[in-house]
Amino acid sequence: MGKAQVPEHIQAKLDVLPQKPGVYLMKDAAGEILYIGKAVNLRARVRSYFHRSAQHNARVRRFVRDVADIEWIVVGSELEALVLENQLIKQYQPRYNVRLKDDKTYPYIKIHWQDPYPKVTITRRVEADGAKYYGPYASAWAVRQTLDVLRRVFPYLTCNRTITGQDTRACLYYDIKRCAGPCIGAVTQEEYRNIVAGLARFLEGDTEGVIAELEAEMRKAAEALQFERAALLRDQIAAARLIASQQQVVAQGMVNEDILAFAQEGDTRCVQVFFVRRGKLLGRETFFLEGSEDADVAEALASFVQQFYDNVVQPPSDIILPQAIEEAEIIQRWLSRKSGVMVRLRPPEDEREEKLVEMARENALEALRAMQHQWATDKVRQERALHELQQVLRLPSPPARIEGYDVSTLQGTNTVGVMVVFEHGVPRKSDYRRFNIRVVHQVLEPNDFAAMREMLRRRLRRLVEEAPADPGQKARQSQRAWKLQPDLILIDGGKGQLNVALEVLREFGLEDAIPVVALAKREELLYLPGQEGPLRLDRTSEALKLLQRVRDEAHRYSLVSHRQRRRKETFHSRLEEIPGIGPKRRRALLKHFGSIEALRQASVEELARVPGMNRRAAEQLKSYLRGESSTPSSR
Repeated sequence: MGKAQVPEHIQAKLDVLPQKPGVYLMKDAAGEILYIGKAVNLRARVRSYFHRSAQHNARVRRFVRDVADIEWIVVGSELEALVLENQLIKQYQPRYNVRLKDDKTYPYIKIHWQDPYPKVTITRRVEADGAKYYGPYASAWAVRQTLDVLRRVFPYLTCNRTITGQDTRACLYYDIKRCAGPCIGAVTQEEYRNIVAGLARFLEGDTEGVIAELEAEMRKAAEALQFERAALLRDQIAAARLIASQQQVVAQGMVNEDILAFAQEGDTRCVQVFFVRRGKLLGRETFFLEGSEDADVAEALASFVQQFYDNVVQPPSDIILPQAIEEAEIIQRWLSRKSGVMVRLRPPEDEREEKLVEMARENALEALRAMQHQWATDKVRQERALHELQQVLRLPSPPARIEGYDVSTLQGTNTVGVMVVFEHGVPRKSDYRRFNIRVVHQVLEPNDFAAMREMLRRRLRRLVEEAPADPGQKARQSQRAWKLQPDLILIDGGKGQLNVALEVLREFGLEDAIPVVALAKREELLYLPGQEGPLRLDRTSEALKLLQRVRDEAHRYSLVSHRQRRRKETFHSRLEEIPGIGPKRRRALLKHFGSIEALRQASVEELARVPGMNRRAAEQLKSYLRGESSTPSSR
């Protein structure tokens, strides 16, 4: 077919591409990464985009048209290229790559087997720390629902106590039968670990075996005239049977497999995953895709599999796809090496598997339609709120971008200001910003006024100042968010806060360019510039509800940010007292443990593994924490 017309500077890059495996990054004129891919032969793969045959694909045609630069990274093998491609796609989220929607890490149930009395927690970070992980789940809500039911059967620990068995009182969870009470010696360490082992087996699908053991325990307790324990076990068996009855048997024997299906409505696509363990359908999750509108199904599936299973600790031996994909062999090698067992990636091989794929596809379609209905409903409500807001505030157009500001402080310390952003009535969390307030407050002005003044000055200065000549990738992304002018600024407060905002806008010559209002909490009164008294909107007003959502989100984010800053300050100040713990070690310890309590629970070995620490420093730190916990002031 021949080559399409290629700019000289791109042709120069194509001419020097190596014939080796690696990853390539295509960038636009602003330096933004458009697309990231991998190749066994970089030269052949990248040059193929510029052949006329490739231009028949609308997606390829669009991003090739915008390519201004090509970079590449040579690696040792195709497998290394796949791993690196995954990492870079997650880091940069290129617009033309197929991506899991929201770019989030998925929650897991974590059993802390490395501890003498294992806790059960929810985490989004998987580590090689001796714990066992189950998941991933599509939402933390789904994990909490699962654990809430299972805790009735397996009363496990969630607290941060150091378990000695000699505490005088247990917590409320023991009284309501949601904890076995190892802290007061109600169960031995061995008995408690058996309870958690039962939970682990249940999560792995061995429901019949666990129920049979509980029944044997119940009979044993009844024979020993331990009627209270027998009654408790009876209730636990009933709860376990209820959960087991909701698990559908879809295969005979010990079959472990994931069933994937693909669905599309318009430009929206999703993948449904059925998790089959020991022949039972333990759960299902729906995952939405971005950047896949013009990608063919095989490419979208391959991208999903790479990104989803990159976070899965132990994939099953069989991953069944609705159709074959080109990269199945290399992905199989990657997953097999990652999990330590042979993993097969394949289309269905018999009628049972075909029916499961079809069932998953139907579920994916239903999830897609439900989500689209919700999006349509929300969009109508948001548009109505924005048009009403335009009328109420007499704006030239509906405020597509609203920035909300709030300040959080405690007795004038660790003051934090925040900016939240709503675009078309929806939070845009990537544009949220936090400001650690540095100003020395004067007696002449209340602290929150001074903090608001400093925060708005810093934000508006970013809006009007010249951008740096050649910032890095992250700086460019941040700069774009700062350079977007809001259609409306919402201040949490009353007339005083509004006047502060107006003064700062005048300083930058923006008083006529950016509308600003303040919303007071108690009576939900709206303060407008140039208006003597406040405006009271009807409580059912969609415009008021939108402003309340922005204000409440700013308040939530400011409290979270303030709490984080206060915790860091406390953490650092406590660690500053310890010999041998300098600034770098403090930062590393904070990043790894997050709190003094978590630090106190850690062993010397865990402390020594933190980057920058060593055995001697870990022992010093542990000795200090032991001494601190024995003083009356720490209890």
